[in-house]
Amino acid sequence: MAGRYYEDLEPGQIIDHSLGRTITEMDNVLFSSLTLNTQPLHINEDFAAQTEFGQRIVNGLLTLGIVIGISVPELTEGTIVANLGYQRVSHPKPLFHGDTVYVQTEVLTKRPSNSRPNAGIVTLKHIGKNQNGQIVCEVERAVLFLKRPDG
Repeated sequence: MAGRYYEDLEPGQIIDHSLGRTITEMDNVLFSSLTLNTQPLHINEDFAAQTEFGQRIVNGLLTLGIVIGISVPELTEGTIVANLGYQRVSHPKPLFHGDTVYVQTEVLTKRPSNSRPNAGIVTLKHIGKNQNGQIVCEVERAVLFLKRPDG
């Protein structure tokens, strides 16, 4: 698997993820529809055009999901037990249709699991930026990573 094990991560480590994802109108409308989010800022262009944004903005939960998802291939693919929680989620700038998201991850803390000898808890900070380098999402999450298997 491409993911990193507990031993591969150290506080202060920075990972610049190579994958970028351009967000389409379909992504936003479909996500908002599937999650029953009827917020007109996401699904009603006429309404959104009258707001300070002048157009629809991407659903923040979709933005959060994409930021986490972009990190998977180079960080957690096949090497985690579970996400334990998300903290300090912020969206300093909106994301718009046609914007591309890039992500950087910082390892904040790590410690062995008290209940699972084959795993450890790592706290990560993900920063999602648009193509102009503006931060569109920041989140900290606690992840239960597997330790490298013996052998």
